[in-house]
Amino acid sequence: MDRIRTSAIKSGRDPDRIRLVAVSKRVGPEHIIEAIKAGAKILGENRVQEAREKIRDLKFRIQDPGVEWHLTGNLQKNKAGAAVELFDLVHSLDSASLAGELNKSAAKKGKIQRVLVQVKLSDEEAKHGVPENELMGLLQNVSAMKNLRLEGLMTMPPYFEDPEKTRPYFRKLRLIAESARGKGFPVNELSMGMSNDFEVAIEEGATLVRVGTAIFGERQ
Repeated sequence: MDRIRTSAIKSGRDPDRIRLVAVSKRVGPEHIIEAIKAGAKILGENRVQEAREKIRDLKFRIQDPGVEWHLTGNLQKNKAGAAVELFDLVHSLDSASLAGELNKSAAKKGKIQRVLVQVKLSDEEAKHGVPENELMGLLQNVSAMKNLRLEGLMTMPPYFEDPEKTRPYFRKLRLIAESARGKGFPVNELSMGMSNDFEVAIEEGATLVRVGTAIFGERQ
């Protein structure tokens, strides 16, 4: 959190505008509780099934009512109902069909589901997200759904040892968000940056940084 604050100040940004998502995939409940005691307010999980077990286990053990759970990994349509039940914010909405499932599930539960749209800016097959040329159509679609609340964009660039190589991807997402806001879409959150490059992401406008390894160490 000190590194986030330093990076924000260095780039002339308000440190309070940037939030840490402690990515707790493959991390046990005891380490998660330790992270919360150290100041983590948002826990990020990649898989619905793993998150379900953890959240149930921790439900009565976490004393802080302000703790949030975010889904940072890819979401399949058949898990939309569980995602709505478990997560405060879904970072990985990437299609109109998934949006429809989330909206339907949220309506059944009487919930307004907060979402980010994941944008694919890399040519890597393994990376998910909506292509840039289809983004505005998807934003229009999501904005029309009564039980979804569009809050921003997310991206996952390729991994580079040199974090400077990720800068063009983060800058691109910021520029896309500025264009979308110019068209009236409320995409004020930018989820980008992980353990090796979150400081560069902050310099380029990140408001949510997804940090796992730098907090919990390497995972199997």
